[in-house]
Parts: sequence; C-alpha cells; structure tokens
Amino acid sequence: MKKIAIMQPYLFPYIGYWQLINAVDEFVLFDDVNFIMRGYINRNNILLNGQAHLFTIPLDKPSQNKLINEVSLKFDEYEKNKFLKMLQCAYKKAPYFEFVYPLLEKVANYDEINLSKYIKYSIINVLSYLGIKRFIRCSSDIQKDNSLKAQDKIIDICKKENANIYINAIGGQALYSNDDFMNNNLVLKFIKMDEISYKQFKNNFVPNLSIIDVLMFNSVEDVNNMLNKYALITNMESV
Repeated sequence: MKKIAIMQPYLFPYIGYWQLINAVDEFVLFDDVNFIMRGYINRNNILLNGQAHLFTIPLDKPSQNKLINEVSLKFDEYEKNKFLKMLQCAYKKAPYFEFVYPLLEKVANYDEINLSKYIKYSIINVLSYLGIKRFIRCSSDIQKDNSLKAQDKIIDICKKENANIYINAIGGQALYSNDDFMNNNLVLKFIKMDEISYKQFKNNFVPNLSIIDVLMFNSVEDVNNMLNKYALITNMESV
C-alpha cells in the first residue's frame, strides 16, 4: 500500500510538516499552484531572545499571479550572510548548533534561484541529516490534467503516482470528501500531531517554530521520536 502526501513547499517548516513527510512513502511538493503572498512558503519563525522571530528569504518580484515554481529567489551574498549571522546569534549556545549550523550553511549557499527547487533541496538535506529516506518530487514534474482544481487535482496526482492512501494535514479536513476518494480507490487519512515540547535554553517553551529550532535543541534520535508522535484519523473521527 503506497502512502502519499501533497503539500505546498515551505522553507524550514514546523515539525508537523515533517511528520507528514515521515508518514508517507512519497511526498509531493505542490508547486504548480499560485504563490501565496505573506504566507510561509519563504519564511518561518525561529527563537530569538526568548521569543518567536520571523525570518524571510527575499524573492524577486513575487506575485500571487505566479505559480510557486515560477518564483525566483533574490538571495544574494549579503542576504545569505545576514541570514546565517541571525542563526548564529539565535542559536550559537544551543546544544546541537555545531552539527546543525553546517547543514543550514550548506542550504543557504545552494546555488539555485528557483524557489521550488531550492526548497526541495532544503527538505532533502534535512531528511538526510535525520537519516530519513523518502521520495520527494515536485507536482510540476508529474504528467497530469492541469485543468483540474482542488480535490480533483489531488486525486489525479494520487492516481498518476499509483498511491493507495492519501494523507493530509489535519487542517484540510473540510476540503476533502471520503466518498470521492473511496470512489477512486483511495483511502483518505489526516495526520493529528500529539503535543510536542522540548527544552529551549531556560525559556518558557515557544511552540510551532521552524524545524531549525527543533534541530538546534534536540538530538537526531529525539527528533525522529518526535516525528512519530501523531495519529492518523479519518474525516469522520473527532479532532
């Protein structure tokens, strides 16, 4: 039984996104849909001075009229150095900084201006650090019916990729119909994250930060344990 998930590409997203990747055999970056301005595709939060701090990777003339895979980075050497210095300032005393920072430095300096490809590279490298092997591909690389919208497009991708089970984030329950998936020989599941917390210096815990924060404060083994702290539920089960 092949399990698949399809989500828009996000840069260093929160741990729930990684639980979804961990729960499937194939993870599709939904990159041939419209870019969302002021969303979390190219930004996220880290811990800085005990509080959530939003970082943003600059883009070249982004627009909601462009598809995600049509958006380019404007991440020059100055911006890369500023980003890396921010990470040093925030996490240089974190217990796993010496292991995680080289990973982030490698991703930051990746010579790619296409936003979708850059995010795919970042995801593959984080998974490699965690020792997780998953098939990651972009929806723009899949031959499918691009005239379809919403749920119909998701179902088409699942069928093209020979998936049996589609798993989605819990927030998407209202978007999908069990019957429609069943009629296409697909099982529909949603991932419900358990409560997760960990020590962040001596601060009160700030939840739902970028995976950067999780990696800085936790061993690879502990992160992998967190990635399995979820339940798979149906659309008919209580959230």
